[in-house]
Amino acid sequence: MSIRAPRKGENYELSVDLNSEYREKRKDAIKRTIASMTVGKDVSGLFPDVLKNMQTDDLEQKKLVYLYLMNYAKTQPELVILAVNTFVKDTDDPNPLVRALAIRTMGCLRAEKIIDYLCDPLQKCLRDENPYVRKTAALCVAKLYDLKPELVIDNGFLEQLQDMIPDSNPMVVANTVAALTDIHISATSQPGTSSSDPGYFNITTSILNKLLIALNECSEWGRVAILNALARYIAQDEKESEHICERVVPQFQHVNGSVVLAAVKVIMIHMRGVRREELTKQLVRKMAPPLVTLLSSPPEVQWVALRNINLLLQKRPDILSDEMRVFFCKYNDPLYVKVEKLDIMVRLANENNVDALLSELKEYSSEVDVDFVRKSIKAIGQTAVKIDAAAERCVNVLLDLIATRVSYVVQEAVVVMKDNFRKYPSTYEGVIPILCSNLDELDEPEAKASLIWIIGEYANTIDNADELLGIFVDSFTEESYPVQLQTLTAVVKLFLKKPDSSQGIVQKVLNTATKDCDSPDVRDRAYIYWRLLSMDPAAAKAVVLAHRPPISIPRTTVAPALLEELLGEVGSLASVYHKPSETFIGKGRIGADAVRKAGDMTEDQFSTQKALQTVVAGQQAENLLDFDDSTSLEGQPSGLAATQVLSQTPAAANLLAGTSSNPLDDLVSIFGGGGGSMPLSATPMSAFGGGAFMAAAPPTPVPGYAPPKPNSQPQQPQQDDLLGLF
Repeated sequence: MSIRAPRKGENYELSVDLNSEYREKRKDAIKRTIASMTVGKDVSGLFPDVLKNMQTDDLEQKKLVYLYLMNYAKTQPELVILAVNTFVKDTDDPNPLVRALAIRTMGCLRAEKIIDYLCDPLQKCLRDENPYVRKTAALCVAKLYDLKPELVIDNGFLEQLQDMIPDSNPMVVANTVAALTDIHISATSQPGTSSSDPGYFNITTSILNKLLIALNECSEWGRVAILNALARYIAQDEKESEHICERVVPQFQHVNGSVVLAAVKVIMIHMRGVRREELTKQLVRKMAPPLVTLLSSPPEVQWVALRNINLLLQKRPDILSDEMRVFFCKYNDPLYVKVEKLDIMVRLANENNVDALLSELKEYSSEVDVDFVRKSIKAIGQTAVKIDAAAERCVNVLLDLIATRVSYVVQEAVVVMKDNFRKYPSTYEGVIPILCSNLDELDEPEAKASLIWIIGEYANTIDNADELLGIFVDSFTEESYPVQLQTLTAVVKLFLKKPDSSQGIVQKVLNTATKDCDSPDVRDRAYIYWRLLSMDPAAAKAVVLAHRPPISIPRTTVAPALLEELLGEVGSLASVYHKPSETFIGKGRIGADAVRKAGDMTEDQFSTQKALQTVVAGQQAENLLDFDDSTSLEGQPSGLAATQVLSQTPAAANLLAGTSSNPLDDLVSIFGGGGGSMPLSATPMSAFGGGAFMAAAPPTPVPGYAPPKPNSQPQQPQQDDLLGLF
């Protein structure tokens, strides 16, 4: 009986075929190796065998071998050196495709041991007679700078790139600009750089003219690179700004959306230097059609365009003032596109197009998508706040929607009506009975809180306001915290407006809020109202019923300085997120993970420092409810100074250095070891009216804490105190 030989495995079979004497068999083995590599199998053990097939006249086979080398160069850095001779030989090949392939692959290997051998072939390829080789070599310089910046500077590659900007081939110019821009960004992100650093890509007037000449002849990738460089250029005078704008405007007609947005960015930046009003209006008018054209793109591109249009409208609302209808939502638009369109429609709303907008928004309110319906109703309210003349029409639309009795429609309409009452006080009081009649429909906290606010604000005109608020007072502890806060304020407003008929309800809600409520915010507000009412009802009226300024729709959603910065980033992620790029990416070779870790370390140090400051504050004033600054110890350091004194102790030093094994024990030891704490029996003077304020406090505001009382006034029971006031 013969014993079967063990199977050698797939890699062994590939190794045998890679060393075959037949060329076709070797090529097929390379293809199978690449296929295995593509699906994630480890074929790094075949590196020497694949390397033997590198010297060949077959361009397809050479590409496959180079692809394998790029993938496994990091894991086999010693063996990559064996391929250097072939790379150098290929850079002298008569075929320009082979020369470009060799220099591109050498740039992508990212192996330290091969970098030094890259310089001489790269020098030759930068001066190659074929433009395809030159444009490939230009990008290779940027890759080399990312790996070893000093090598690029010492070998004069930057000067060679600068000399390639006036190249006769526009693609060489575009790749050169892209490489120099990458190097510039990488150089400026490093600490300790100066304006004279050779890594900087400074655009002069002569370079500007060459870029403008090459702009119209590049591919879309090249145009974007050149336009980004033009956006960085600082014009010398108004004439130069006008010249740049006039040369860039034809790019609006390009079919690629990225080129259009890059051109818009350049125009928006250089329009700042244009003083002629008619030219500015002309440029703004020419900007509208390409932006409208972007809305016929696929949904993802459409959303990016809408986010950028949103930014542009915040700076120049007149760009698309006559193009409201192109932003009307289509039935097959995704939700994220519809939401952006709603925001832009509200921005474009004016007295001329508000009727068309309201009819459109009313249609959206009958859609099946609940989120979209809510946002549509909210847009109606924003339109009412924005356009005074259309407010009544908006309110009528909202009343029509409330009449549908659809739960989520009614609730959102109530929330929106609250904003209208804030904007136009005492104007639409006639709709209050309709809102109150829908009280049973409300089950969401925001809608309940909005209706409670309306009832409290107009308590003097609502006959049964105490009954309506009594419904929420009876279920006070079961409601959410926002509803509890709003109920508390509304009941106090009711008492201040109708003191005779609402004594019982205000006492009930204050008792419930101070005794049975879990939220410290609600309890604290109840204490404040109670003490205000006990001290001085006139002061309470001045605080609770104070005049509120009418609300308005902000013209911009970002700060003006940030808006200018984001307009310089149109077409990038920064303009999509509406955030500066530093907030979500690292700079240079520092990744986002490193930035996040650095932020976490800074936050930890800040938290430790704050903890020590809290300990200092606790040692200097044990009574945290003492608001009087005069009782602090004379001559004792406070704040950061006290923290520095504390940091001299071993426990605090460990805590600050981050070497503490048990931070909680260290904090406790610091707290227990300090002296100079204030005795608990000290009687503080209240900053809110002296002893009278403290005397009117309920006897048990916080468990375990009895508020100090002056000797001049005896303590009164809680109920007698409030009833005495009434």
